[in-house]
Amino acid sequence: MATTLDWLGSTDDIFRRAKPATPSPHLVAYVVLIDPRERGVYLGQHLKAGLHLPMGGHVEPGEHPLAAARREAAEELGIEALFDLVGDAPLFLTRTTTVGQTAGHIDVSLWFVARGERAREYPLDPDEFAGGLWWDLDPYGLPATDPHLPRFIRKLDSVLTPQAMP
Repeated sequence: MATTLDWLGSTDDIFRRAKPATPSPHLVAYVVLIDPRERGVYLGQHLKAGLHLPMGGHVEPGEHPLAAARREAAEELGIEALFDLVGDAPLFLTRTTTVGQTAGHIDVSLWFVARGERAREYPLDPDEFAGGLWWDLDPYGLPATDPHLPRFIRKLDSVLTPQAMP
Protein backbone atom coordinates (compact mmCIF):
# COMPACT_ATOMS: atom_id res chain seq x y z
CA MET A 1 0.00 0.00 0.00
CA ALA A 2 2.75 2.45 0.95
CA THR A 3 4.69 1.79 -2.27
CA THR A 4 1.55 2.35 -4.34
CA LEU A 5 0.68 5.56 -2.49
CA ASP A 6 4.25 6.81 -3.01
CA TRP A 7 3.96 6.00 -6.73
CA LEU A 8 0.60 7.77 -7.02
CA GLY A 9 1.98 10.79 -5.15
CA SER A 10 5.00 11.03 -7.43
CA THR A 11 3.32 10.92 -10.86
CA ASP A 12 0.13 11.38 -12.81
CA ASP A 13 1.47 8.98 -15.47
CA ILE A 14 -0.45 5.90 -14.28
CA PHE A 15 -2.17 4.76 -17.49
CA ARG A 16 -0.61 2.44 -20.05
CA ARG A 17 0.05 4.42 -23.22
CA ALA A 18 1.93 1.85 -25.29
CA LYS A 19 1.75 -1.94 -25.25
CA PRO A 20 2.89 -3.84 -23.40
CA ALA A 21 4.45 -1.77 -20.67
CA THR A 22 4.78 1.98 -21.11
CA PRO A 23 4.89 3.29 -18.50
CA SER A 24 5.71 0.71 -15.88
CA PRO A 25 4.04 0.53 -13.47
CA HIS A 26 0.52 1.19 -14.74
CA LEU A 27 -3.00 0.73 -13.42
CA VAL A 28 -5.14 -2.40 -13.95
CA ALA A 29 -8.71 -3.25 -12.91
CA TYR A 30 -9.45 -6.91 -12.14
CA VAL A 31 -13.03 -8.19 -12.10
CA VAL A 32 -13.12 -11.22 -9.82
CA LEU A 33 -16.29 -13.21 -10.51
CA ILE A 34 -17.50 -14.88 -7.30
CA ASP A 35 -20.41 -17.23 -6.66
CA PRO A 36 -21.03 -16.76 -2.93
CA ARG A 37 -23.58 -19.57 -2.60
CA GLU A 38 -21.45 -22.20 -4.31
CA ARG A 39 -18.22 -20.68 -2.96
CA GLY A 40 -16.56 -20.39 -6.33
CA VAL A 41 -14.23 -18.10 -8.23
CA TYR A 42 -14.23 -17.98 -12.03
CA LEU A 43 -10.81 -17.79 -13.68
CA GLY A 44 -9.89 -17.61 -17.34
CA GLN A 45 -6.85 -19.28 -18.91
CA HIS A 46 -5.07 -16.10 -19.99
CA LEU A 47 -3.26 -16.60 -23.29
CA LYS A 48 -0.39 -14.14 -22.80
CA ALA A 49 0.28 -14.78 -19.09
CA GLY A 50 -0.17 -18.55 -19.27
CA LEU A 51 -2.06 -18.42 -15.96
CA HIS A 52 -5.64 -18.83 -14.74
CA LEU A 53 -6.59 -15.24 -13.92
CA PRO A 54 -9.58 -13.09 -13.08
CA MET A 55 -10.80 -11.01 -15.98
CA GLY A 56 -9.65 -7.42 -16.24
CA GLY A 57 -7.43 -5.04 -18.03
CA HIS A 58 -5.70 -1.71 -18.17
CA VAL A 59 -7.44 1.43 -17.00
CA GLU A 60 -7.60 3.83 -19.94
CA PRO A 61 -6.35 7.43 -19.66
CA GLY A 62 -8.94 9.49 -17.80
CA GLU A 63 -11.07 6.44 -17.01
CA HIS A 64 -12.22 5.77 -13.46
CA PRO A 65 -11.12 2.31 -12.28
CA LEU A 66 -14.74 1.24 -11.58
CA ALA A 67 -15.70 2.25 -15.12
CA ALA A 68 -12.75 0.15 -16.35
CA ALA A 69 -13.97 -2.83 -14.32
CA ARG A 70 -17.47 -2.47 -15.81
CA ARG A 71 -16.01 -2.17 -19.33
CA GLU A 72 -13.77 -5.21 -18.87
CA ALA A 73 -16.67 -7.29 -17.50
CA ALA A 74 -18.69 -6.44 -20.61
CA GLU A 75 -15.78 -7.07 -23.02
CA GLU A 76 -14.34 -10.22 -21.48
CA LEU A 77 -17.30 -11.86 -19.71
CA GLY A 78 -20.22 -10.55 -21.77
CA ILE A 79 -22.03 -9.28 -18.66
CA GLU A 80 -23.11 -6.13 -16.92
CA ALA A 81 -21.23 -6.67 -13.68
CA LEU A 82 -23.11 -6.60 -10.39
CA PHE A 83 -20.79 -5.33 -7.64
CA ASP A 84 -23.10 -6.08 -4.71
CA LEU A 85 -21.11 -8.63 -2.68
CA VAL A 86 -18.68 -6.22 -1.01
CA GLY A 87 -19.55 -2.93 -2.74
CA ASP A 88 -18.27 -1.15 -5.80
CA ALA A 89 -14.91 -0.11 -4.33
CA PRO A 90 -11.94 -2.41 -4.91
CA LEU A 91 -11.51 -4.98 -2.15
CA PHE A 92 -7.83 -5.56 -2.78
CA LEU A 93 -4.74 -3.84 -4.19
CA THR A 94 -1.67 -5.59 -5.56
CA ARG A 95 1.60 -4.71 -7.24
CA THR A 96 2.83 -7.55 -9.44
CA THR A 97 5.63 -8.10 -11.92
CA THR A 98 4.04 -9.68 -14.98
CA VAL A 99 4.92 -13.07 -16.44
CA GLY A 100 4.43 -14.77 -19.81
CA GLN A 101 4.63 -13.06 -23.19
CA THR A 102 4.65 -9.55 -21.70
CA ALA A 103 6.85 -10.37 -18.70
CA GLY A 104 8.80 -7.89 -16.68
CA HIS A 105 6.66 -4.81 -16.17
CA ILE A 106 4.64 -3.92 -13.08
CA ASP A 107 0.85 -3.89 -12.88
CA VAL A 108 -0.79 -2.10 -9.98
CA SER A 109 -4.13 -3.93 -9.81
CA LEU A 110 -7.38 -2.95 -8.16
CA TRP A 111 -9.51 -6.06 -7.46
CA PHE A 112 -13.27 -5.50 -7.85
CA VAL A 113 -15.64 -8.30 -6.74
CA ALA A 114 -18.55 -9.13 -9.07
CA ARG A 115 -21.38 -11.60 -8.46
CA GLY A 116 -21.38 -14.68 -10.66
CA GLU A 117 -23.15 -18.03 -10.86
CA ARG A 118 -21.43 -21.38 -11.32
CA ALA A 119 -24.38 -22.67 -13.33
CA ARG A 120 -24.05 -19.90 -15.92
CA GLU A 121 -21.85 -19.92 -19.02
CA TYR A 122 -19.58 -16.92 -19.52
CA PRO A 123 -18.40 -16.33 -23.11
CA LEU A 124 -14.81 -15.26 -22.49
CA ASP A 125 -13.05 -13.18 -25.11
CA PRO A 126 -11.21 -15.80 -27.25
CA ASP A 127 -8.51 -13.24 -28.11
CA GLU A 128 -7.49 -13.13 -24.44
CA PHE A 129 -8.59 -16.43 -22.89
CA ALA A 130 -8.54 -20.13 -23.78
CA GLY A 131 -11.70 -20.78 -21.79
CA GLY A 132 -12.56 -20.44 -18.15
CA LEU A 133 -13.33 -22.64 -15.17
CA TRP A 134 -14.88 -22.32 -11.75
CA TRP A 135 -12.61 -23.11 -8.80
CA ASP A 136 -13.54 -23.57 -5.17
CA LEU A 137 -12.88 -20.56 -2.95
CA ASP A 138 -10.00 -22.35 -1.31
CA PRO A 139 -6.70 -20.48 -1.12
CA TYR A 140 -4.81 -23.80 -1.24
CA GLY A 141 -6.57 -25.56 -4.13
CA LEU A 142 -5.98 -23.10 -6.95
CA PRO A 143 -4.34 -23.59 -10.36
CA ALA A 144 -1.30 -21.61 -11.53
CA THR A 145 -2.65 -18.11 -11.01
CA ASP A 146 -1.93 -14.59 -9.82
CA PRO A 147 0.37 -14.99 -6.80
CA HIS A 148 -1.93 -12.76 -4.73
CA LEU A 149 -5.16 -14.73 -5.32
CA PRO A 150 -4.87 -16.86 -2.14
CA ARG A 151 -4.54 -13.69 -0.01
CA PHE A 152 -7.47 -12.16 -1.89
CA ILE A 153 -9.63 -15.19 -1.07
CA ARG A 154 -8.72 -14.96 2.61
CA LYS A 155 -9.60 -11.26 2.63
CA LEU A 156 -12.85 -11.93 0.76
CA ASP A 157 -13.81 -14.56 3.35
CA SER A 158 -13.18 -12.04 6.13
CA VAL A 159 -15.61 -9.49 4.66
CA LEU A 160 -18.22 -11.57 2.84
CA THR A 161 -21.39 -11.24 4.88
CA PRO A 162 -24.29 -13.68 5.10
CA GLN A 163 -26.48 -10.96 3.54
CA ALA A 164 -24.39 -11.21 0.37
CA MET A 165 -25.23 -14.88 -0.04
CA PRO A 166 -28.81 -14.77 -1.47
